[in-house]
Amino acid sequence: MKKSSMGMSEYGYGVSVAVVMVVMLALSSGASSDQLSSRECENLGFTGLALCSDCNTLSEYVKDKELVSDCFKCCTEDSNDATTKVTYSGALLEVCMRKLVFYPEVVGFIEEEKDRFPSVQVQYVFNSPPKLIMLDDVGQHKETIRIDNWKREHILQYLREKVR
Repeated sequence: MKKSSMGMSEYGYGVSVAVVMVVMLALSSGASSDQLSSRECENLGFTGLALCSDCNTLSEYVKDKELVSDCFKCCTEDSNDATTKVTYSGALLEVCMRKLVFYPEVVGFIEEEKDRFPSVQVQYVFNSPPKLIMLDDVGQHKETIRIDNWKREHILQYLREKVR
């Protein structure tokens, strides 16, 4: 059997390719379980899904495996301790006034339900997608949740659970 002119037998070359493939697969499968940064999660629209049990619920209704995978990259493990029962002193509902026409559920909340939550203020910011900015006791921003596709009842439920 003749060796190639590069000094590597056909067998050696095949082993090298196999090793590279195994390393690439290991890296790609390892990357899929990595957590994403909060900015990446916000850009994907997942900042409102804080608990991994929410991702399990999402997977029951949404069959897009990549979307569910992204959800799991942005969630935190469920726990029974007090840290998962976080509440806030208030919230800002930030939205662009010109884009409100695209969000009838948000408009319905603002017009008909917002008065039930005196610690929630509406803030109109040019070109902002609809989002809830959760505030601590001194009015500092603690969490931002995109609500583009939320129904009015989801906004109500979230605020009832999270705003004191």
